[in-house]
Amino acid sequence: MKTNMMLATFAVACLVVSPAFAGQNDDARFRVGVTGGTLGIGPEVAYRLNDRLGVRANATFLSVSHSFDSDGLNYDGNVKLGSGGVMLDVFPFKGGFRISGGVRINGNKAHAIARPSNSNGSYTIGLNTYTATEIGTLRADTELNDVAPILTVGYGGGTSSGFTFGVEAGALFQGGIRIKPLTYTGAITGAARDRLLADLERERASVQDDIDDYKVYPVVQISVGYRF
Repeated sequence: MKTNMMLATFAVACLVVSPAFAGQNDDARFRVGVTGGTLGIGPEVAYRLNDRLGVRANATFLSVSHSFDSDGLNYDGNVKLGSGGVMLDVFPFKGGFRISGGVRINGNKAHAIARPSNSNGSYTIGLNTYTATEIGTLRADTELNDVAPILTVGYGGGTSSGFTFGVEAGALFQGGIRIKPLTYTGAITGAARDRLLADLERERASVQDDIDDYKVYPVVQISVGYRF
């Protein structure tokens, strides 16, 4: 409900600001520029086919670090955003307000390195405690769907001098984030290793449970460019 209200408010705002850019050159259909936002930052090209339709393509990249806790372990996470795709822009009122849909090749990925949360350097994983030598480096990696649909509403227009401005908000339907089996670099063998593997699976399942609800990635992008 909150997402729907946000998109509705955003759409109304785009309709309000459209007249301010009404002086754009309608004969100049091709645009090149830069886009930046929650998808990352990168180049964008667009072509206005006619008063009601346009197409866009862009590629975006960004690296973000973030720390979080799960079941007594501290994780230093790193998210690498990298995706690209094409969108069809529909301009229902022939102006700058647009409704856009498309697909992206989703190269987004993330990994996290676990740190002990206590002062003696031991790891408590699942039901047992392990030394730093037994664990070494504990790492969690993720995987996502390779292709994800995207839907946004926004505004794209320009001025009579050729400079353009765009803004949009919506969602990337990337599906669930899947946690791969946790890996470690320590030296542990025999029954202790079997016990550790079982505990690592419990830890993986716990982290998976924490992120299972994040199947839709919010999109807010701003673009600037020049129209030819």
